[in-house]
Amino acid sequence: MQHDAACEASPSDLPADVLASPLYNPDLAPVPPARRNWSTYNFAALWISMAHCIPTYTLAGGLMAVGMNWWQALATIGLGNLIVLIPILLNAHPGTKYGVSFPVLARASFGTVGANVPALLRALVACGWFGINVYIGGEALRTFLCTFWPSFAGLAEGTTLAGLSVPSAITFLIFWAMNIFIVYRGMNAVRVFENWAAPLVLVLAAGLLWWVVERADGVGPLLSHPSKFPTLGEFWPVFVISLTGMIGFWSTLALNIPDFTRFGRGQREQAVGQALGLPTTMIAFSAMAVVITSASAAILPGANLSELWNPEYLLGVMTSPETPSGLSGPLIPDAATRAIVAIVSVFGIVIATLSVNIAANVVSPAQDFANLAPRHISFRTGGLITGILGILCMPWKLMADPATYLDGWLGGVGALLGPIAGIMIADYWLVRRQQLDVHELFRPSGAHAGSNPVAMLALALGVLPNLPGFLARIGALESAPAFFAAIYPYAWFSGVAISALVYTLLMRRQRATMPASTHP
Repeated sequence: MQHDAACEASPSDLPADVLASPLYNPDLAPVPPARRNWSTYNFAALWISMAHCIPTYTLAGGLMAVGMNWWQALATIGLGNLIVLIPILLNAHPGTKYGVSFPVLARASFGTVGANVPALLRALVACGWFGINVYIGGEALRTFLCTFWPSFAGLAEGTTLAGLSVPSAITFLIFWAMNIFIVYRGMNAVRVFENWAAPLVLVLAAGLLWWVVERADGVGPLLSHPSKFPTLGEFWPVFVISLTGMIGFWSTLALNIPDFTRFGRGQREQAVGQALGLPTTMIAFSAMAVVITSASAAILPGANLSELWNPEYLLGVMTSPETPSGLSGPLIPDAATRAIVAIVSVFGIVIATLSVNIAANVVSPAQDFANLAPRHISFRTGGLITGILGILCMPWKLMADPATYLDGWLGGVGALLGPIAGIMIADYWLVRRQQLDVHELFRPSGAHAGSNPVAMLALALGVLPNLPGFLARIGALESAPAFFAAIYPYAWFSGVAISALVYTLLMRRQRATMPASTHP
């Protein structure tokens, strides 16, 4: 594996002006080969642990709630993850080749100052995701505490904090502190945590699958549930917006994947590990969720189907001494068995949620916030900023309505981040032909100084066509003009295509008029 000379040097071997640069700190420095110890398993484990999370579990349920049958939902999830794997692998390559993180790589296309725009946008999206996962983990802790301390559920009954009950607020903050603790242990702690979390979560999910199928004497009724869309014409509009949402689910990692691949031993390790880890796990875990929910519907005939897609609800019913509607007694009669199930289940949910939150929603924004002021904001400080903003976004409101979550949140994320991915891919693969001068990325007066107006224009042109449709989806506009409403379902695709095309054409024209020696 060939590496750029700049990234083969240890930080002490970097030029003096780079070490003294206000754009440099040890967390943003190129990773030398001696510290590149992530193997194929590490990358596969990263994706396995990130994909085994509650938001993934609920994806198929959200698609079936809008009318898809089980195989249409799984096919949509699988295709979306195969598509998003392409930009992930394309943006992963420079991370491994040059040892640089996402905000540093963004300096090549956006400029040393302009890179703060995509970094900040990515960071703010991550703060929302961080808050969503902290809320999910906190609710699992609340269910666990209520099992052994029933009066906890009535603590300060009737009092809410920004729409959140006091018990939920307490467990939210407890789980928040657990996330921040791991962040303060550093990147190696993240790698170690992901390695052992990945197989553990898979085993626990398989155990739940086995239990509900055995208890239900089969897979339940949902696998025979018909689609509400008998024709392609009826199915297509729902499919497209759902597919864009599936892509939006991991469009964040399509940007900041260099934050991880900079630690990779080589291109083969990162590419194979990611290809094995992402689409296969997303499809398999979603399929497990479908079967678990279907079997649960047979076990709990009085339950609302929308509730059964929520694993915290299922955990609460399983560990409750009360008799569910439609049954003659508790789901698990023995108190000791209920306690064991509660402990094991909440442990699995907590580990699953921690693993995805740290890897997907803290590492990148911590680096991104550090990029704003490298001399003053470290990785740990950036992680703390992420945590605080994750509280302020009030994630429990984002999760309150499936339509807001799928069309508003996931669709909006794809519309916003897709153009950034298009610009970065076009810059590295089509404009610079995989050639970067890493040292120049740290020089405030170097070849990438300031902001690149071409990148800013390409970003604006990629985002603006989808803005009316997004505002209409979240209710900020009563309706969008017909043209913009028609293209919004393709938001990620159009954003990537428009921004990549504009950036490539304008940058090639600009470079064609410049002496070769002055090319940035």
